[in-house]
Amino acid sequence: MNIHEYQAKAVLKEFGVPVARGIPAFTVDEAVKAAEELGGPVWVVKAQIHAGGRGKGGGVKVVKSIDDVRAEAERMLGMTLVTHQTGPQGKEVNRLYVEDGSDIDRELYLSCLVDRATSRIAFIASTEGGMDIEEVAEKTPEKILTLTIDPATGIQAFHGRAIAFALGLSGDQNKAGVKLISSLYKAFTETDASLVEINPLVVTKGGEVVCLDAKMNFDDNALYRHKAIAELRDESEEDPAEVEAAKHDLNYVKLDGTIGCMVNGAGLAMATMDIIKLYGSEPANFLDVGGGASKEKVTEAFKIILSDKNVEGILVNIFGGIMRCDIIAEGVVAAAKEVSLQVPLVVRLEGTNVDLGKKIMADSGLPIISADDLGDAAEKIVAAVKEAA
Repeated sequence: MNIHEYQAKAVLKEFGVPVARGIPAFTVDEAVKAAEELGGPVWVVKAQIHAGGRGKGGGVKVVKSIDDVRAEAERMLGMTLVTHQTGPQGKEVNRLYVEDGSDIDRELYLSCLVDRATSRIAFIASTEGGMDIEEVAEKTPEKILTLTIDPATGIQAFHGRAIAFALGLSGDQNKAGVKLISSLYKAFTETDASLVEINPLVVTKGGEVVCLDAKMNFDDNALYRHKAIAELRDESEEDPAEVEAAKHDLNYVKLDGTIGCMVNGAGLAMATMDIIKLYGSEPANFLDVGGGASKEKVTEAFKIILSDKNVEGILVNIFGGIMRCDIIAEGVVAAAKEVSLQVPLVVRLEGTNVDLGKKIMADSGLPIISADDLGDAAEKIVAAVKEAA
């Protein structure tokens, strides 16, 4: 789960991480009131969306008067902000963050994430703050330090000093940096975060080390332990189909292709998407119905797949281990009837009660194309879509 910048800063502040003062606003009047409360003389008006690159897209503006705060709030609220992370469709701005202006001397980069390669929490630090870290990694990788933390010891003072040194912090700034890094690690572990990114982390001309921006992602599987954080979720920033899928305990991710996929098991789903590409088409989604799919769950999965107007055909690929193939077949037939399926449907079943499952589909009277194996299924759905076109 992702949250907005102002929410991330509020979470980090609870753990003692230094952030600039700011107030969220949902209307123009609230933005003006926030600026008056902060006092100025310089403010930063920031669009709040779940994407980076807001500044380049016109979503972050430094202003020096209340009138300018009002003007920028009027411009930003309701606008469609397009950045390199939103794609060309952009995202609508419904929230703002009005923040104290900072007298910046240097911009740095600092993040904390789960490193799958080492199964440890890792810090990534660079003196090249304010830039895309991917660009820094490609052009000047020597300017990036990666430091993993042994979970047996947790973060130690020497970790903080090494990172602060890599950021070019010295004297009192080094001490402040070490404290900030320790607080960041505490916030990361105690909230079950999967990513904390500070870009930029700034050194002010007064010598303070402050988080000027903040991004936090959390492990969805741990949200039951963090009710307050779960309540920060902004569903308007998420794909409606993905939100609906989550309500039915379905793992769904929308993609750009034309072949809808319904599979049980993440590994099998990945293999299904790969073989669709191998046969010359593109998957429209990743959808894992899990091991306990019911007829109702399968029906909802069909509805979600078909909510994507780009879908021109559906491939169902089920291995019946725990899940019986006859139950899946009943679900497929019921779903196809309920949604009045108008696109080609190929079903490949294997496993428990597979013969009964195939018989149920054959006796349904529906134009369901049965497949014997994964390659056969992919070949048939691609051909059926081309024929229908």
